[in-house]
Amino acid sequence: MRILLAEDETAIAGFLKEGLEEEGFAVDVAINGRLGLNMAIENINEYDIILLDWMLPGLSGIEICRNIRKINKIVPVIFLTAKDTVDDTIFGLEAGANDYLKKPFAFEELLARIKVLLRNKEGEQTVFETNSIVLNTDTHQVTKNNLSIELTQKEFALLEHLLRNKGKVCRRTRIIEKIWDIHFDKDTSVIDVFINALRKKLDDGGKVSFIQTIRGIGYRVNPHL
Repeated sequence: MRILLAEDETAIAGFLKEGLEEEGFAVDVAINGRLGLNMAIENINEYDIILLDWMLPGLSGIEICRNIRKINKIVPVIFLTAKDTVDDTIFGLEAGANDYLKKPFAFEELLARIKVLLRNKEGEQTVFETNSIVLNTDTHQVTKNNLSIELTQKEFALLEHLLRNKGKVCRRTRIIEKIWDIHFDKDTSVIDVFINALRKKLDDGGKVSFIQTIRGIGYRVNPHL
Protein backbone atom coordinates (compact mmCIF):
# COMPACT_ATOMS: atom_id res chain seq x y z
CA MET A 1 0.00 0.00 0.00
CA ARG A 2 1.34 3.42 -0.98
CA ILE A 3 0.51 6.75 0.65
CA LEU A 4 1.15 10.36 -0.35
CA LEU A 5 1.68 12.62 2.67
CA ALA A 6 1.64 16.37 1.97
CA GLU A 7 2.89 18.03 5.17
CA ASP A 8 5.26 21.00 5.51
CA GLU A 9 6.10 20.54 9.20
CA THR A 10 9.14 18.30 8.95
CA ALA A 11 8.85 16.89 12.48
CA ILE A 12 5.24 15.82 11.92
CA ALA A 13 6.01 14.48 8.43
CA GLY A 14 8.96 12.46 9.72
CA PHE A 15 6.95 11.04 12.63
CA LEU A 16 4.03 10.02 10.42
CA LYS A 17 6.27 8.58 7.69
CA GLU A 18 8.17 6.45 10.20
CA GLY A 19 5.00 5.22 11.88
CA LEU A 20 3.22 4.38 8.64
CA GLU A 21 6.25 2.58 7.24
CA GLU A 22 6.37 0.48 10.41
CA GLU A 23 2.78 -0.51 9.57
CA GLY A 24 3.84 -1.72 6.12
CA PHE A 25 2.99 1.32 3.98
CA ALA A 26 5.29 2.97 1.45
CA VAL A 27 5.15 6.71 2.08
CA ASP A 28 6.03 9.59 -0.27
CA VAL A 29 6.34 13.01 1.40
CA ALA A 30 5.69 16.39 -0.21
CA ILE A 31 6.81 19.43 1.82
CA ASN A 32 4.79 22.04 -0.09
CA GLY A 33 1.55 22.32 -2.02
CA ARG A 34 2.99 22.49 -5.53
CA LEU A 35 5.10 19.41 -5.01
CA GLY A 36 2.16 17.62 -3.43
CA LEU A 37 -0.10 18.34 -6.38
CA ASN A 38 2.56 17.32 -8.92
CA MET A 39 3.23 14.04 -7.11
CA ALA A 40 -0.49 13.33 -6.79
CA ILE A 41 -1.18 13.93 -10.48
CA GLU A 42 1.88 12.05 -11.74
CA ASN A 43 1.14 9.00 -9.60
CA ILE A 44 -2.63 9.28 -9.10
CA ASN A 45 -3.33 5.62 -9.87
CA GLU A 46 -0.47 4.45 -7.66
CA TYR A 47 -1.61 5.94 -4.36
CA ASP A 48 -3.96 3.98 -2.13
CA ILE A 49 -4.63 6.99 0.09
CA ILE A 50 -3.62 10.66 0.24
CA LEU A 51 -3.03 12.64 3.46
CA LEU A 52 -3.19 16.43 3.03
CA ASP A 53 -2.28 19.20 5.43
CA TRP A 54 -4.69 22.08 4.85
CA MET A 55 -2.25 25.00 5.23
CA LEU A 56 0.56 24.10 2.82
CA PRO A 57 2.93 26.71 1.37
CA GLY A 58 2.51 27.37 -2.33
CA LEU A 59 -0.87 25.67 -2.69
CA SER A 60 -3.44 24.77 -0.07
CA GLY A 61 -4.62 21.25 0.65
CA ILE A 62 -8.09 22.36 -0.46
CA GLU A 63 -6.79 23.29 -3.90
CA ILE A 64 -4.85 20.03 -4.17
CA CYS A 65 -7.93 18.01 -3.23
CA ARG A 66 -10.10 19.80 -5.78
CA ASN A 67 -7.55 19.12 -8.52
CA ILE A 68 -7.27 15.46 -7.49
CA ARG A 69 -11.03 15.05 -7.73
CA LYS A 70 -10.99 16.34 -11.30
CA ILE A 71 -9.01 13.27 -12.38
CA ASN A 72 -9.76 10.66 -9.71
CA LYS A 73 -13.00 10.28 -7.77
CA ILE A 74 -12.02 7.17 -5.85
CA VAL A 75 -8.67 7.59 -4.09
CA PRO A 76 -9.37 8.31 -0.39
CA VAL A 77 -8.23 11.72 0.90
CA ILE A 78 -7.84 12.70 4.57
CA PHE A 79 -7.26 16.29 5.68
CA LEU A 80 -4.86 16.80 8.59
CA THR A 81 -5.40 20.30 9.96
CA ALA A 82 -5.52 22.60 12.96
CA LYS A 83 -8.73 24.16 11.63
CA ASP A 84 -11.43 22.91 13.93
CA THR A 85 -14.79 24.58 13.28
CA VAL A 86 -17.82 22.81 11.89
CA ASP A 87 -17.71 25.11 8.86
CA ASP A 88 -14.07 24.13 8.24
CA THR A 89 -14.99 20.47 8.37
CA ILE A 90 -17.86 20.93 5.93
CA PHE A 91 -15.69 23.02 3.62
CA GLY A 92 -13.02 20.31 3.55
CA LEU A 93 -15.48 17.52 2.88
CA GLU A 94 -17.22 19.51 0.15
CA ALA A 95 -13.82 19.99 -1.52
CA GLY A 96 -13.71 16.22 -1.97
CA ALA A 97 -12.08 14.83 1.18
CA ASN A 98 -13.30 11.54 2.64
CA ASP A 99 -12.29 12.34 6.20
CA TYR A 100 -11.00 15.17 8.37
CA LEU A 101 -8.62 14.80 11.32
CA LYS A 102 -7.97 17.72 13.63
CA LYS A 103 -4.46 18.39 14.94
CA PRO A 104 -3.14 17.35 17.35
CA PHE A 105 -4.23 13.74 16.88
CA ALA A 106 -3.05 10.33 18.04
CA PHE A 107 -1.23 8.26 15.44
CA GLU A 108 -3.46 5.30 16.31
CA GLU A 109 -6.54 7.32 15.35
CA LEU A 110 -5.05 8.24 11.97
CA LEU A 111 -4.10 4.61 11.36
CA ALA A 112 -7.62 3.45 12.24
CA ARG A 113 -9.19 5.96 9.85
CA ILE A 114 -6.81 4.96 7.06
CA LYS A 115 -7.75 1.31 7.51
CA VAL A 116 -11.46 2.11 7.45
CA LEU A 117 -11.16 4.08 4.22
CA LEU A 118 -9.04 1.40 2.57
CA ARG A 119 -11.55 -1.23 3.60
CA ASN A 120 -14.43 0.81 2.25
CA LYS A 121 -12.93 1.55 -1.15
CA GLU A 122 -15.44 0.63 -3.80
CA GLY A 123 -14.95 -2.94 -4.94
CA GLU A 124 -12.09 -3.45 -2.50
CA GLN A 125 -11.27 -7.13 -2.12
CA THR A 126 -10.04 -8.16 1.33
CA VAL A 127 -9.36 -11.90 1.00
CA PHE A 128 -6.91 -13.40 -1.52
CA GLU A 129 -6.18 -17.09 -2.02
CA THR A 130 -3.83 -19.40 -3.90
CA ASN A 131 -2.48 -22.90 -3.31
CA SER A 132 -4.02 -23.23 0.21
CA ILE A 133 -2.62 -19.80 1.11
CA VAL A 134 -5.17 -17.25 2.34
CA LEU A 135 -4.35 -13.59 2.99
CA ASN A 136 -6.88 -11.38 4.76
CA THR A 137 -6.21 -7.63 4.67
CA ASP A 138 -8.90 -6.89 7.26
CA THR A 139 -7.36 -9.10 9.94
CA HIS A 140 -3.81 -8.79 8.57
CA GLN A 141 -3.46 -12.57 8.75
CA VAL A 142 -1.99 -15.19 6.46
CA THR A 143 -2.77 -18.89 6.72
CA LYS A 144 -1.46 -21.96 4.91
CA ASN A 145 -3.68 -25.05 5.11
CA ASN A 146 -5.58 -23.21 7.89
CA LEU A 147 -2.39 -22.75 9.95
CA SER A 148 -1.33 -19.21 10.81
CA ILE A 149 1.90 -18.02 9.16
CA GLU A 150 3.86 -15.17 10.72
CA LEU A 151 5.05 -12.60 8.18
CA THR A 152 6.87 -9.31 8.61
CA GLN A 153 5.13 -6.12 7.47
CA LYS A 154 7.08 -6.00 4.21
CA GLU A 155 6.58 -9.73 3.55
CA PHE A 156 2.84 -9.26 4.04
CA ALA A 157 2.76 -6.22 1.74
CA LEU A 158 4.75 -8.06 -0.94
CA LEU A 159 2.52 -11.13 -0.77
CA GLU A 160 -0.60 -8.96 -0.93
CA HIS A 161 0.73 -7.19 -4.03
CA LEU A 162 1.50 -10.51 -5.74
CA LEU A 163 -1.89 -12.00 -4.88
CA ARG A 164 -3.79 -8.89 -5.99
CA ASN A 165 -2.13 -9.38 -9.35
CA LYS A 166 -2.35 -13.18 -9.51
CA GLY A 167 -1.39 -14.44 -12.94
CA LYS A 168 0.08 -11.08 -13.96
CA VAL A 169 3.79 -10.31 -14.04
CA CYS A 170 4.75 -7.90 -11.27
CA ARG A 171 7.74 -5.95 -12.51
CA ARG A 172 10.61 -5.41 -10.10
CA THR A 173 10.52 -1.62 -10.51
CA ARG A 174 6.77 -1.61 -9.86
CA ILE A 175 7.24 -3.69 -6.71
CA ILE A 176 9.89 -1.28 -5.41
CA GLU A 177 7.58 1.69 -6.03
CA LYS A 178 4.56 0.01 -4.45
CA ILE A 179 6.08 -1.75 -1.45
CA TRP A 180 9.08 0.44 -0.75
CA ASP A 181 9.63 4.16 -1.10
CA ILE A 182 9.44 5.73 -4.57
CA HIS A 183 12.95 7.11 -4.03
CA PHE A 184 14.37 3.69 -3.13
CA ASP A 185 17.78 2.83 -4.55
CA LYS A 186 17.53 1.51 -8.10
CA ASP A 187 19.19 -1.72 -6.96
CA THR A 188 16.15 -3.99 -6.62
CA SER A 189 18.03 -6.98 -5.17
CA VAL A 190 16.28 -6.47 -1.82
CA ILE A 191 13.15 -7.92 -3.45
CA ASP A 192 14.91 -11.26 -3.90
CA VAL A 193 15.51 -11.49 -0.15
CA PHE A 194 11.81 -11.08 0.60
CA ILE A 195 10.71 -13.41 -2.21
CA ASN A 196 13.01 -16.11 -0.80
CA ALA A 197 11.57 -15.52 2.67
CA LEU A 198 8.01 -15.96 1.36
CA ARG A 199 8.99 -19.14 -0.46
CA LYS A 200 10.56 -20.62 2.66
CA LYS A 201 7.48 -19.86 4.73
CA LEU A 202 4.76 -20.73 2.22
CA ASP A 203 6.00 -23.18 -0.42
CA ASP A 204 5.21 -26.89 -0.28
CA GLY A 205 8.51 -28.68 0.25
CA GLY A 206 9.86 -30.38 -2.87
CA LYS A 207 7.26 -28.84 -5.15
CA VAL A 208 7.39 -25.96 -7.62
CA SER A 209 7.20 -22.59 -5.87
CA PHE A 210 3.91 -20.72 -5.98
CA ILE A 211 5.94 -17.63 -6.93
CA GLN A 212 7.34 -17.81 -10.45
CA THR A 213 10.47 -15.86 -11.43
CA ILE A 214 10.13 -14.10 -14.77
CA ARG A 215 13.80 -13.67 -15.59
CA GLY A 216 14.87 -10.09 -16.17
CA ILE A 217 11.39 -8.73 -15.43
CA GLY A 218 9.96 -9.74 -12.07
CA TYR A 219 7.65 -12.25 -10.42
CA ARG A 220 4.13 -13.60 -10.56
CA VAL A 221 1.93 -15.97 -8.60
CA ASN A 222 1.51 -19.20 -10.57
CA PRO A 223 -1.98 -18.82 -12.10
CA HIS A 224 -2.43 -22.61 -12.24
CA LEU A 225 -2.19 -23.15 -8.48
